Amino acid sequence: MGRYFEELTLGDCFESPRRTITEADLTIFAGFSGDFNPIHTDEEFARRTTFGTRILHGPAGLAIATGLESRLGIKDGTALAMLGLTWEFRAPIKVHDTIHVVERVADKRETSKPDRGIVTFTVEVINQEGVVCQGGDWKVMMKRRPEA
Repeated sequence: MGRYFEELTLGDCFESPRRTITEADLTIFAGFSGDFNPIHTDEEFARRTTFGTRILHGPAGLAIATGLESRLGIKDGTALAMLGLTWEFRAPIKVHDTIHVVERVADKRETSKPDRGIVTFTVEVINQEGVVCQGGDWKVMMKRRPEA
């Protein structure tokens, strides 16, 4: 079971396992999304860009971040809904990069309903060099601990 609203404290910090981005990640996301922009799918084209190689689709990085974050288990059975997010793409994620997520409790507020509260988590996707590639805030409705 994940953590209840009351069990999360401002400043709590969690770090996910790491995951290496593969050629398959890029190819599957291109096929799934229909985004075949050459910056993602054409190595010769991408070599002539600022990045020097193909890069992972920005939304694919966000999708992978949700998976890495879920492996923390802090929301298992206690998250009721994701209410919204803000997100920035700060640096490229490349094939063979190894990324992980660092998540911090940035804000909490009670709601008018006694069984739930709202938690804002600041989430960062960080590569093997310590560069924050993507990040933002995720607002999540969390269960409160049931009364005995």
